[in-house]
Amino acid sequence: MRIIPAIDIMGGRVVRLLRGDPSKMTTYHDDPVAVAARWEKEGAHMLHVVDLDATLSLGSNAATIRRIAGSVSVPVQAAGGLRTESMVDSMMRHADRVVVGTLALDRAALKRMAERYGERLVVSVDHDDGRVVSHGWQQDAGLRLVPAMESFVEAGASQFLVTNVSRDGTLEGPDLANLSRVCRISNVIASGGISGLDDVRAVARLEPYGVILGKALYEGLLTIRGALLC
Repeated sequence: MRIIPAIDIMGGRVVRLLRGDPSKMTTYHDDPVAVAARWEKEGAHMLHVVDLDATLSLGSNAATIRRIAGSVSVPVQAAGGLRTESMVDSMMRHADRVVVGTLALDRAALKRMAERYGERLVVSVDHDDGRVVSHGWQQDAGLRLVPAMESFVEAGASQFLVTNVSRDGTLEGPDLANLSRVCRISNVIASGGISGLDDVRAVARLEPYGVILGKALYEGLLTIRGALLC
């Protein structure tokens, strides 16, 4: 299981939001590139870099993501607000993997991108206790988690990021029930609710592709070195 710290960027700073709400933001560092270097040094397998401004249609931190990708040797997975194929194409020139969420709901576009990029394309399936949400978690997509995953696989996707948004940033523990279902379908990076090493161990037993470390890492409730031993 890959250990993947998140670097969420808003206004050029490293932050964490509670359940994706920008009014409930905690700032952790002013230099995302320095944070990326730190997590790489501590042994992270990959970095998950999120442009929250782009996600919420407030701006862009694409230049910062490019700087991070050019400054580390571990793979960089870029996410946030990539809602056109041209935006995905542009980011693919810099990041090792690119995450799409809302755009993946366009089946024709998803098929084209999956054919073009294969395993470099990651579909973010964000859900609120099983109900898939889109547009920065602001809209109900009218889909259920497992059928949506199966539909994305049929369209050619093979890599997924699955987040229960009701737990993101809460330290309430991962959604093991839904994660156990989706991990049987395809390669999944588990995200949301991790509060400590016990949660990392519980997720590891489901044999996902990886796990995202967010607030617990920034609050010092676990370390990358500790997670690597889980």
